[in-house]
This record gives sequence, C-alpha cells and structure tokens, in this order.
Amino acid sequence: MARSIEPLVVGKVIGDVVDMFNPTTEFTIHYGSKQISNGYEIKPSAAVDKPKAQILGPRNQANLYTLVMVDPDAPSPSEPALREWLHWYR
Repeated sequence: MARSIEPLVVGKVIGDVVDMFNPTTEFTIHYGSKQISNGYEIKPSAAVDKPKAQILGPRNQANLYTLVMVDPDAPSPSEPALREWLHWYR
C-alpha cells in the first residue's frame, strides 16, 4: 500500500496539503468507466460528474471515512488559487 501514496509525495500533496499518513484501507475512484488513482490526471470534461468512490474495507458504523480530492496546483503551480474547491457534495 505504500506505493499508493508515492504520487502524493512526488506531487507535494503530502507536505503541502496533508501531513504524511499511513493508509488504513483501500478504495477505488471511477469517473464513468475509467478508474483513477493517486497522481492520475483527468480532463475537466471527464470530471464534470461526481466520481463513484468505493471503499474496499470492512463496513460498519464504527468506520467513518472522509474523501478529499484536491488539485494542489490549479490553475498553476505558481498560483494555486483553485486547489481546494467544492465540486460535488454528497
């Protein structure tokens, strides 16, 4: 699972947006039929609709998860004014 956070370190999400963490569960994110992962770039037209998130861990009322999706260099690395933006609410 450590490999799944490597793009977050390289992209400076860890350190700039969130602190280092140890993933405790696996999950998948789909935009339509396309599955994405950390560091995967998608076109704005593909992100118009809400993504489908599936948590692949045990499900019970004691487990609560928060999914945060950010674009840490939007619209540009030198001026990331849109890096945290509410695109969808569920």
